[in-house]
Amino acid sequence: MSYVTITTWEIADGTDYDVSMRNIREKRLPALKELGANRVTVVRTSDRTSAAITEWPDQVTRDTAEAAIEAVRAKVHTEDMVRLTGEMNGEVVAEV
Repeated sequence: MSYVTITTWEIADGTDYDVSMRNIREKRLPALKELGANRVTVVRTSDRTSAAITEWPDQVTRDTAEAAIEAVRAKVHTEDMVRLTGEMNGEVVAEV
């Protein structure tokens, strides 16, 4: 079965959501695909928050991408004006 990571993010006060999301759409999401993600979906959950659902073919692929993901997360705060507020992950056990 596939493996999913769900991360939650908050955009800094005074930062335009659309401006911040442009860099994420153009840079961050394609980078996840290059690391092996099958699909990345970002859901706006409030004026300043989002959740990103990243689908991986398996946990091994996600674990292999871990170092590169952590390196990007270290930059995201200053470059995209967002901060990671939470993360959940696990194997998909049912889907329709």
